[in-house]
Amino acid sequence: MSREAYQVPSLDTNGGGAASGASAFATSSDSAVRYICGDCDHKFVLQQNSSLRCPDCGHRILYKERTKRMVQFEAR
Repeated sequence: MSREAYQVPSLDTNGGGAASGASAFATSSDSAVRYICGDCDHKFVLQQNSSLRCPDCGHRILYKERTKRMVQFEAR
């Protein structure tokens, strides 16, 4: 295939293709992650495109909040 024949795929939102399915997945509310600031212990939610800073103190060391699910391992 030559370079001249190549066409860049478009991100059509009403086309129903793979690109629209991926964009619908990225905009869901599951992309928000809960973090805890390493300096002031403030708990907050960061969206996917937001900056990695605490909204209260501006500290850049953040920890992911531990899951509430029960995690059980089988030990022998």
